[in-house]
Amino acid sequence: MQDPVKDRGVLGLPQVIALYTGAVLGSGILILPGLAAELSGPASLVAWAMMALLVVPMALTMGFLAARYPDAGGVSSFVARAFNPEIGSLVGWFFLLSTVVAAPVIALTGAGYLCAATGLGEGAKFLVATAMLATALLVNYLGMRMTGQVQVAVVLTIIIVLVVAIIGSVPAISMENFFPFLPNGWMSVGHTAAVIFWCFLGWEAISHISGEFADPQKDTVRGTLVAAAIVSILYILSAIVVIGTMSYGAALSDTSLVHIIRAAFGPAGAVVAGIAALFICIAPAIAYTGAASRLTCSLARNGFAPRLLAWRSATYHSPAGGLLFLAASYAVILLVSYAGAVPLSVLIQVPSGTFILTYVGGCAAGIVLLKGSRWGVPVSIVSLLLTGAIFLFVGWAVLYPLAITAIWCVFMAVTGRYRGILANGPS
Repeated sequence: MQDPVKDRGVLGLPQVIALYTGAVLGSGILILPGLAAELSGPASLVAWAMMALLVVPMALTMGFLAARYPDAGGVSSFVARAFNPEIGSLVGWFFLLSTVVAAPVIALTGAGYLCAATGLGEGAKFLVATAMLATALLVNYLGMRMTGQVQVAVVLTIIIVLVVAIIGSVPAISMENFFPFLPNGWMSVGHTAAVIFWCFLGWEAISHISGEFADPQKDTVRGTLVAAAIVSILYILSAIVVIGTMSYGAALSDTSLVHIIRAAFGPAGAVVAGIAALFICIAPAIAYTGAASRLTCSLARNGFAPRLLAWRSATYHSPAGGLLFLAASYAVILLVSYAGAVPLSVLIQVPSGTFILTYVGGCAAGIVLLKGSRWGVPVSIVSLLLTGAIFLFVGWAVLYPLAITAIWCVFMAVTGRYRGILANGPS
């Protein structure tokens, strides 16, 4: 699907761990502990524990694939290699159109935290979010890559903010807030697990740059395991604090981290958290914009998107066509949110189905491509089953991948690409 990454040997194990941790431990930590508690109460801890278990085989599947096939095409290229380019293109569109919604949600989350901490209004939130997305687009247009050193700094910032929030909130935790434990039934726990799947995304994005690891065969798996442990521990501890201090519900769920830091350390601490949240969110916005813009150009070059989107900047050799597509898409999502047509708590659920299906495709590819690996096929099978089970709880969000698939089918029929599926078959 995409050209392999040519620059190798750049990133060592510490940078690999930071890249994985930073990509996964992003904006979700700022909003989803509160939203999850609002959906299923204290029982949301069960959903967090379920996802902490699911993340291990899921992350390892992506890690094994990236180690064996370090390629800039990511999951789309894995699926194309395992089955055929046409099915790979559908998975590519799932990832691309997930990013179209996810990046604005990330920006709005970071901007919301900053504005909540500083007392700025809704108008300022959208201006800040627009500036964040514009920065992500500009950085990628200029060809600037997020280096391992920058990612290490971002990850340390996230960890410091979370540790400060957790330690400072311990005195305010009350065991009474953990009862009733299951206020909305067990089905709400399954739905919550599907929603917080958002928090464990990012392994697929780093697969786009695995070719730049100094030792992808070793460092990819090592980095994956260490990052998975860090992410799971911090998410669960944050969820315990949010529930134990009742920092959710009403107007609190979207800004629960700011609320608990303000309660523990006063207004100054909340401002620091708001500024940190801004940088926490801009890093994944830049990363996902870079991955999606390059994927857009790849799809266009291979005939799975309009050729205009394959345009690259003559000066910077950056994916200008893909960036223009993303800029227009981001603008639409921001306008929809600004108009109040879709609340952020709803908007964040829209891409959950497509993100999950991206992983389903990657896990299915792992079963085919990782034959001969001691653990590759078993973890791919477990991850496929568990990820497929989570997909059953996406609810109304299934409409988004269904709409994408319907449009893709029309495109394939009009262009005659169905013949390619019949001719190529599985690779």
